[in-house]
Amino acid sequence: MGPASESPEKAPFHMRVIFMGTPEFAVAALDAIVAASDCGGHEVVAVYSQPPRPGGRRGRELTPTPVHARAKALGLPVRHPLSLKGADEQAEFAAWGADIAVVAAYGLILPRPVLEAPTHGCLNIHASLLPRWRGAAPIQRAILAGDAETGVDIMRMEAGLDTGPVLAQARSSVNGKTAGDLTAELATLGAGLIVRVLADLAAFPEVPQPEDGVTYAKKIDKSEARLDFARPAGEVERQVRAFAPAPGAFFELAGERFKVLAAELAEGAGQAGATLDDALTIACGVGAIRVRLIQRAGKPVMESAALLRGFPIPAGTRLV
Repeated sequence: MGPASESPEKAPFHMRVIFMGTPEFAVAALDAIVAASDCGGHEVVAVYSQPPRPGGRRGRELTPTPVHARAKALGLPVRHPLSLKGADEQAEFAAWGADIAVVAAYGLILPRPVLEAPTHGCLNIHASLLPRWRGAAPIQRAILAGDAETGVDIMRMEAGLDTGPVLAQARSSVNGKTAGDLTAELATLGAGLIVRVLADLAAFPEVPQPEDGVTYAKKIDKSEARLDFARPAGEVERQVRAFAPAPGAFFELAGERFKVLAAELAEGAGQAGATLDDALTIACGVGAIRVRLIQRAGKPVMESAALLRGFPIPAGTRLV
């Protein structure tokens, strides 16, 4: 008689997945899910992204979103409807026969028929510690508010705006990071989390969000990127980080716009918006900031010292 047979390994949990995302933030999750499918896991049956938009210097050529471009490179079918409110679009979505949909910064409202079409519903990768910063711009709002910590949640989607229960969460310190830094970091954290959740849904019980502590991260208006030097220096420095690398916090001088991509707190006091020295130290409502990285319109990003060698901004100059 041969040796006793060993317990068989647990078979991988296989699901048909629809992935829905638009910006660079979502690409890491798409790659992670596809990598899991290559190892015998899930099958991404379709990718949904927002429609291509005019791009290029003249705005004539239609440019696919980062998720669209990545999906095509991976050989995945892509759909980019203007809306999912129509019966035809909803019928096509249901026809994929998905077990689950994964959503990451898709940017379009999902009507109830779409939310309910996959067998296991829709899971969202949201870049905040819910219920704080529900909505469109959680990373920027966390920086602007001076939050010490943020993170990423995997939540079940429902009809409300980011109101569904949370299945998994990862935390990260804000600690002087720019929006670009945090976006990349949280994208990686979210990609790892969603793969773990998809591998064993039953291991991640859904926890309702608390009723206390709800805040909303409204969409960023371009006007918010204008630096307000009447504010305390700490708030101005957070403005710089919240809008770096895009759209870029800015001031104007002699009708020309200058984007500030990095700045630090500095000593000094004076009239808000006035330069205090020849090194681009700028007085704020309380305290001052010193610009480290700057960009003139149509020029590359450079250190402020490099800019000032060819474009002096002497002490006492008023910036608006």
